[in-house]
Amino acid sequence: MEQTASPAQTGLCIATLAGGCFWCLEAVYDQMKGVVAVESGYTGGQLDHPTYEAVCSGKTGHAEAVRITFDPTVVSYRELLEVFFVIHDPTTLNRQGHDVGTQYRSAVFFHAPEQRQIAEEVIAGVTKEKLYANPIVTEITPAGIWYEAEPYHQEYFVRNPFQGYCAAVVGPKVVKFRKQFASRVKT
Repeated sequence: MEQTASPAQTGLCIATLAGGCFWCLEAVYDQMKGVVAVESGYTGGQLDHPTYEAVCSGKTGHAEAVRITFDPTVVSYRELLEVFFVIHDPTTLNRQGHDVGTQYRSAVFFHAPEQRQIAEEVIAGVTKEKLYANPIVTEITPAGIWYEAEPYHQEYFVRNPFQGYCAAVVGPKVVKFRKQFASRVKT
């Protein structure tokens, strides 16, 4: 059996973030310099091996999230969070636009104490800058078990850019990222 190296063994790091529909976050982070891979999935809930339908019921406790594998020599965890707090609304509890439920909550799932500290610092900075009129409700919680979403959710925006939700919701977030963070877009 072939052995594959873990991200840590290759010098890469993992960030796990939830901020509404995972298609939006995946589409943005796929285009960011230093990001090696983005996977849509579920975390933060009680059910083993949840399905999309179960998570959408709001009864599993899971959030739709992305697991980002990144090269810290190219992009920092802080930079990933700076983008995160611009491309979604961290002030709405269990909601992003028309997507409502705990599965759409804003959350940072930290993998190390340093990630927790950086998340707290970024939130304090965004609050101090008064980037949003309302208080930030993003939860900061330890990363738990990760469940990869079904294959049809992976790279959804790339494969379905003209689908209604993608055109109306995902596309504008990608455009916002590309405009506000032009220097961080992959070439």
